[in-house]
Amino acid sequence: MFATPAFAQAAGGGAMGAFGSFVPLILIFAIMYFLLIRPQQKKMKEHKAMVDSLRRGDQVVTQGGLIGKVSKVKDDEEVEVEIAEGVKVRVIRGTIAQVINKTEPAEKA
Repeated sequence: MFATPAFAQAAGGGAMGAFGSFVPLILIFAIMYFLLIRPQQKKMKEHKAMVDSLRRGDQVVTQGGLIGKVSKVKDDEEVEVEIAEGVKVRVIRGTIAQVINKTEPAEKA
């Protein structure tokens, strides 16, 4: 008495319907790429260039908040930073957050 007959729905759309359901997913991924992933990659590239161009005499800020002057560039991974007169610490290059004062390279005569 309360039951209604169920009728089969006609299958429509086929391949176009399947592709149409992926369009919003593709658009969301494209928006995420341009708003999140791409700017982060650009920021990482700029930070790497900054760290690679460190030289003696540059005033830097570490991620821990220490401000000091680069006294020696040891190797590809370490830099020696003087945080007070006579107080030198070894710092991993990747932990340098900012270069405050950049020294100019010495001109060759």
